[in-house]
Formats: sequence, C-alpha cells, structure tokens
Amino acid sequence: MTVDTEPTTKLHRGITGPLLFFFVLGDVLGAGIYALMGVLAERVGGMLWAPLLLALALAMLTAGSYAELVTKYPRAGGAAVFAERAFRMPLVSFLVGFSMLAAGVVSAAGLSLAFAGEYFQTFLQLPVIPVALVFLAVVAALNARGIRESMAANVVMTVIEVSGLVIVIAVVGLMLAGGGGDVARVTALPDGAGAATSVLAGAIIAYYSFVGFETSANVIEEVKNPSRSYPWALFGALLTAGVVYVLVGLASAIALPAAELSESTGPLLAVVEASGVAVPSWLFSLIALIAVANGALLTMIMASRLAYGMSEQGLLPSALSRVLPKRRTPWVAILATTVIAMLLTLVGDLATLAETVVLLLLFVFLSANVSVLVLRRDAVEHEHFRVWTVIPYLGIASCVLLLTQQRPIVWLFAAALLVVGVILYFATRWGRRRGARSADPERGPLVRS
Repeated sequence: MTVDTEPTTKLHRGITGPLLFFFVLGDVLGAGIYALMGVLAERVGGMLWAPLLLALALAMLTAGSYAELVTKYPRAGGAAVFAERAFRMPLVSFLVGFSMLAAGVVSAAGLSLAFAGEYFQTFLQLPVIPVALVFLAVVAALNARGIRESMAANVVMTVIEVSGLVIVIAVVGLMLAGGGGDVARVTALPDGAGAATSVLAGAIIAYYSFVGFETSANVIEEVKNPSRSYPWALFGALLTAGVVYVLVGLASAIALPAAELSESTGPLLAVVEASGVAVPSWLFSLIALIAVANGALLTMIMASRLAYGMSEQGLLPSALSRVLPKRRTPWVAILATTVIAMLLTLVGDLATLAETVVLLLLFVFLSANVSVLVLRRDAVEHEHFRVWTVIPYLGIASCVLLLTQQRPIVWLFAAALLVVGVILYFATRWGRRRGARSADPERGPLVRS
C-alpha cells in the first residue's frame, strides 16, 4: 500500500492546486495564440480550428505520460529526471534536459519578439530588438523576486489574457449578428493545398500553442500535494485552452481572409479592428502584451528551475543551483537563462523560433512517453497518477508523426543548439572531475574505467 507524502526540497512549496491550474492555463494561452495565428493562416488558410484541434489531441497524449511521471517523481528537472531513471545514461539524461532547457529559452526569445511587435508598436514606435531585451530583463527580475509573487502575477495576467480571447470571440459574434464576416472561410484552404497535408503542417505551429503544459513539471517541487493537484490542473487547463483556441480560430477566419491574417504580427488585434465593434486598439494591444508577457514569465520560470534541477543532478555547473537566501529562488539559473534568451532574440524570425521549440520538445516528449513504459515496474512509496498503457504508445507515434513535418532549416538550428549542449556536458564533467581531484590531491591521476 502506498502513502501520500511530500518529498523534501530546498525550494518553497507555495503553489496550490488552483495556482497550478492557472500556471498551466496561463502558459498555454500565452504561448502563441496572440502571436502565431497569422503564421498558422499561411499553412491552412481559414481552417485555423482544425490544426488547433489536432494539436490539442496530440498534446493530451503526452500530457497523460507527464501526469504519471511527474506525480511519481516530483522533482525539479522534469523530463531529464525521468530519462535518468529510465535509461541510466547520463548523456541521454543531459540531452533530454538540455533540449527542454533550449526549448524554453528559444520560446522566451520568440515571445519577447512577439511582445515587441505590432502590439507594443501601438503605444511606442521603438526598435524591436531593444524592446525585447528590456522585456526579458523585467521578466527575470520578477522571476527572481519569488515563486509566490510570480504565481500571483500569473493569476492576474491569466485572467486578463483570457478576457482578451473572450473579446475576440464576442466581437466576431456581434459582427456575425450584424450581417458581417464570412462563415464559409472556416473551411477554405490555400490554393492547391490538400486538407490532410495542410492541417498536419499547421499542427506543427498549433502544437507550439499547447506545449506550455510541460513547464509545470519543473516547478513540481514548489507544488503542495503534487500527486493530487497535478493531474486535474494539467488536464483541466489543456481542455480549457483547447476550447478557447478553437473558438478563436473560428472567429479569426470569419472576421478576416487568411491573406490579411498572415500579414500581421498582431493578428488578433487585426481581427478585433475588422469586427467594427468599438474596442479601442490600445486596450486590446495592452491585453495582448500582458498575455505574451505571462507566457514569457512562466517559460522562464520553467527554464531557470530546469537549469537548477540539472545542476542539482550534476549535469550542469554547480553554480546554477545557488539560491537567494531569503527569496529561495535560483538566481544564477535565472540570470544565465535570461542572457541566453536575449542572445536568441537576434534570430528575429518568430516562425523559425516557434518550430525549433516544437522540434526540441518532440524529442523531450518522445523520451517521456518511452520513460513511462520503462519505469512501470519501478515502485514508489507515495500515491501517484497512472495513465492507460495505450496512451504512451500513441504519444510516441504522435511525436514521430510531427517530427516528419519539420523543415530542414529548423533541424539545422536545433542541431546547432544540441551540439552546444554536448560541449557543455563534457566541459561540466571535466570541471567536476578536476574539482574533485583538487579537493583530494592524494588520489593521483584520474583513470578511465
């Protein structure tokens, strides 16, 4: 018989079940829907709802595996922890964790560019890159302030960003009631495109809007009663986001032709303006900025906690596990991940960054789905969620399917990041061995086993 216990942690358990629900919902809703609807329109025309629905179904498969693994092994580090237990190969564990870490900072870079785009330009006409850099610095400061403060900010921002999506749905509903819009556009595809291939290609972009759920695995050490609160918060947030996304996709297609959506870096603002309803552009732009900021905050919380967790496992330099004495936040990890995200903003292409995030996370998700099956015989002393056995197999198939849809340039970009990871891995091992040898000079030279 298992018992429900909370493993000890250096971090503060300040996240309740409702706060976790808002954490996942806020990260998913802010992860791309405000920025990527135009990119999605290029792939599927007016059938925006179809890839969003497919992406939700595929994300739910891997979410099932995460629910079992996270509640079974509630430690910061997420998929890297699962891989270490399942495969017992430090390099594999590192690459899984580094893929997750790289995806997080790439995502934050993309969201910072989205923040500095048309939504921000509504207020101030400033160069995109400097605005993105300042934005990331502010996110880092809030992250370092504390997990409770970050979670409180997340609840407020999530409510605001949901209100923005409700506004999109409502104004297009009023537009339809007044005889405007074109419902026929919701089934329109780009000229010469097939439905199946277009929807599958679009699912790559749409999947980016759902992948925020995996960030929750990296704050699990700060969650109260994780075995009870995590599954309902995870599935509830994904389903809520999915319903909202499909409605926003339908509304966007009804309000504007795909060609106009695809030309905008603030596509939902364009939808609201096209509806003719008297919603000030500055108000909706402010809501959109808050939504994107929320996604970036939660992504950087994940990245910093993952770097901290990997440092605790000896996979990254020990300095990354340092925490502020009073705030108990991993300040070195926060600083390091923020600097990397700032450098990645120089790429400047939101679509490439988004697809790179998906590619990196597909490897992480593939590892997580396999890990569930490998670790089924590993018993733990506390109660945890258990997913149906068929779900991880379907999750594996979904990851392979989406991997086949990636562009060569995205593979090259992701490969370059992983090469950096491998170099960092061996440099960290060398540094730790050298440190151990310096601490015990009588050991003599190291000998390979």
